[in-house]
Amino acid sequence: MSMRSTIITQIEQVAQEQHVKLPALSDELVLLDSGLDSLAFAILVARLEDALGFDPFTQSDDVYFPVTLGDFIRVYENAAPKFAVAS
Repeated sequence: MSMRSTIITQIEQVAQEQHVKLPALSDELVLLDSGLDSLAFAILVARLEDALGFDPFTQSDDVYFPVTLGDFIRVYENAAPKFAVAS
């Protein structure tokens, strides 16, 4: 499964568990407009760390908060080579 697919799948799963109706998931979707709250994002990042083996938000010295879904996915894609973990 690709990084993007993993992230999208996890977003959909967290939204379902939190009873959130997601808008269409596109790269332009502003995360604040996704319907997910801070708890849902914390759950999402924790699950992605379990699934991918890294958390780019705690592993990096750079403080960057993604604004859109595309930004969020790119944070993970850009961090993957630095923190690649054997499957």
